[in-house]
Amino acid sequence: MKVHYLQHVPFEGLGSIESFLSSRNHSISATQLYLQAELPDINDFDWLIVMGGPMGVNDESSYSWLNQEKEFIKEAIDAGKIVLGICLGAQLIASVLGAKVIKNNDKEIGWFQIKRADELKNTILSSSIPEQTEVFHWHGETFELPIGAIPIASSQACKNQGFIINNQVVGFQFHLETTTQSAGEIIKNCQHELDGSKFVQNQTQMMEAKRRFSDINKIMNNVLFALEKSQIKIAFE
Repeated sequence: MKVHYLQHVPFEGLGSIESFLSSRNHSISATQLYLQAELPDINDFDWLIVMGGPMGVNDESSYSWLNQEKEFIKEAIDAGKIVLGICLGAQLIASVLGAKVIKNNDKEIGWFQIKRADELKNTILSSSIPEQTEVFHWHGETFELPIGAIPIASSQACKNQGFIINNQVVGFQFHLETTTQSAGEIIKNCQHELDGSKFVQNQTQMMEAKRRFSDINKIMNNVLFALEKSQIKIAFE
């Protein structure tokens, strides 16, 4: 299987997703959009993963590649590719599918509980996401659900924490791929966002319990296993 990912900043890569894909012998390619790199042909990959970043979906005046990226994401969805978006990636998916992306009432940065949506039981992710679990967050915006989307989870600070569409397109507002190393990179590059508000933890709080990273990475693996099965089903339809 060929997996392509879109990277918006140098410090937000695949995280634990990379080791999973490598262990399954999937080929990995990338477009570093911050380097103005060219996007691939839509037929050159099976999966598209859209990573996070500190910019917003409507910041085209500052990031000229955003318009082209949105068109590319929509093309991948329309072509029936498995598409996974994380944080900004989920917001971009929501935007290209006609949903609003807006400022959340609170920033949500650090470890906070999410509660799985009841509707998720009818999807391929029914056994992948625990009923309630602590995950890593780093966002100040949120999305409305696209038409036809099934909600994945909610948190105290943010109602829409994710969505799934046709067992093909998945968006996570939260981060399951974050490792101790990638968390350290985000903290290093985005410290100015740690303003001490209600749902914003400090560096010590975010890094003090290392086991939490391995816990969310296991959930990410379960999600990727589920998407693999869905890919196989799509291939035979």
